[in-house]
Amino acid sequence: MFDVRLVVQVKLLPTPEQAAALEATLHAANRAADLVSRIAFTQRCFRNYDLRKHTYDRI
Repeated sequence: MFDVRLVVQVKLLPTPEQAAALEATLHAANRAADLVSRIAFTQRCFRNYDLRKHTYDRI
């Protein structure tokens, strides 16, 4: 069995509106990840499924 991978490099050329939407999405994802990280360390809960119980409804 061979593991074949294809790597493609692309350059995004968004409109100003699309660029703003992409930036907002990245900021929202980063805020969510920061929240999950804080909760994980506060609750000492690091397993993916268990952590969802503490974070899913908040995100």
